[in-house]
Amino acid sequence: MANALKIAIVDDEHDMRQSISQWLALSGYDTETFASAEEALKGIGNDYPGIVVSDIKMPGMDGMQFLKRLMSQDSALPVIMITGHGDVPMAVEAMRVGAFDFLEKPFNPDRMTQLAKRATISRRLTLDNRALRRELSDGAALMKKLIGSSPVMERLREDILDLGQADGHVLIDGETGSGKTLTAHALHAVGPRAGKKFVTLSCAAFDEASLSKKLFEPVTEGEELPLVEQARGGTLVLEDIEALPETLQARLLQLINEQGSPAETRIIAICNTQEQGKTCEDLIRADLFYRLAAMKITIPPLRQRGEDILTLFNRFGEQFGEEYGSDAPEVSAQEAAQLLQAPWAGNVRQLINVAERAVLQNRRGSGSIASLLMADNSEIGPVVTTEGKPLKEYVEAFERMLIDNTMRRHKGSIASVMEELCLPRRTLNEKMAKYGLQRADYV
Repeated sequence: MANALKIAIVDDEHDMRQSISQWLALSGYDTETFASAEEALKGIGNDYPGIVVSDIKMPGMDGMQFLKRLMSQDSALPVIMITGHGDVPMAVEAMRVGAFDFLEKPFNPDRMTQLAKRATISRRLTLDNRALRRELSDGAALMKKLIGSSPVMERLREDILDLGQADGHVLIDGETGSGKTLTAHALHAVGPRAGKKFVTLSCAAFDEASLSKKLFEPVTEGEELPLVEQARGGTLVLEDIEALPETLQARLLQLINEQGSPAETRIIAICNTQEQGKTCEDLIRADLFYRLAAMKITIPPLRQRGEDILTLFNRFGEQFGEEYGSDAPEVSAQEAAQLLQAPWAGNVRQLINVAERAVLQNRRGSGSIASLLMADNSEIGPVVTTEGKPLKEYVEAFERMLIDNTMRRHKGSIASVMEELCLPRRTLNEKMAKYGLQRADYV
C-alpha cells in the first residue's frame, strides 16, 4: 500500500461508496466503507488510524451531526465532507465545526486523491506526535532507550530510578550528545510527576530579554503564560543552564527558595560541560549550583561505555536498515576494534550519524566504517582513544556482538546459530550466559 493509514468512507448510496473506495484503493489506500454514520461510529474511535470521507446528506444521523460527534471524540481527525450542488454554505459551516476540507458533487477523482494525501499526511503527524508523547510519559519505555550493560549505564539507570522518586531539583551534566535530555524525560516519567506538565527551554537559544519574558514575565491578555506558570505542578527543564544570564539565575534561585519543600514545580537543569577545564560549578553561580546539585547526575561519555558502543551501533544500524530498505552492515573484528577505540567526541549522537551513513554506504555497496570514523575525527587526529584497553576486552566485546547479531538474524534459533558459528551447544550457552544474552529476546 502507498499509505498505511485507513480511509473510512461513509455514504448511504452504495454506488457512491463503492466508486470512492475503488478509486482510492487504486491510488494505494486501504479503505473501509460504512452505509451510515451510526455504523461508522462503532468502528471509528479515538486515535483512529486514518481519515474519514463522509457525505453530508444521509438519513438518520446526517453528516453534520456525524462530524460533530467525531470532533467531540478526536478534534484532530481529518474529515473530508462531500456536498451536493448548492450546499456550499453547509460546507462552510462544516469547516467551521472542524472538517478538514470538502468536495462538491460531481467531483474530480484526482481532487479526491489530492485531499486524501494531504489529510493522511496530517493524520500521520498527529498520530506520531501522540505516540511520542505517550512514549515520553512512559518510564519503562524510556528506561529501555537507555541501552547498555556497562557498569556506568547500570549505575545511571539506578540513579534515575532513585532520584526520580526523590522528586527534588536535579542537575544533569555531561558532554554534548550523551543523552542528557533523554535522562531528564526519564526522571520525570519514573517519578510522582509522571503524566503532569513537562516543559523545556534552551537557555542558549534566546537573549536575556527573551529569556526573562519566556520564563518569568507576567502576561497580557492573549499571551501565553510564562514557563514557570505553565510547568506548575510538573517539571521545568532548563537546557544549557550555563547560558542563563546571572541576573536570571538569581531570579531562578529566588523561585526555588520561595517554593520551599516539597517544590511545587520540579527544576531539572541540564549543563553542557564542553568548555575545556571547566565544570558546572565553574559555570553556574555558586548558590544556585548548590541548590540544584544536591541531586546530580553525570552522564557517562560514550568512550567510557565499552561494548555498549557495539550494541548501540548494531541497534541503530538495524533501525536505519529498516528505514532505508537495506541490510545493516556486517561489522568485522577490525571494524569492531575501531568503533571501540574511536574518541566519540559527539557521543551517542555522533554514533547515530555514523550508523546511518554506514547503512547508506552498505546500500550502495561501497565505503567502510573505518572511512566514516576517519572522516568524523579528521580534526582531532587518529581514531584512537587515550584510554587503552586490554586485548581481552576487545575480543569479548566483538564475541558478544557476533553472537548477538547471529541470534537476531536467525530469530533466536539456537541450532542455526550453532551451525553458523561452529559452536557446540554447551559453549554457546556458556557464552550467552556470560554476556547476558537470552534467547527469549530474539524470538
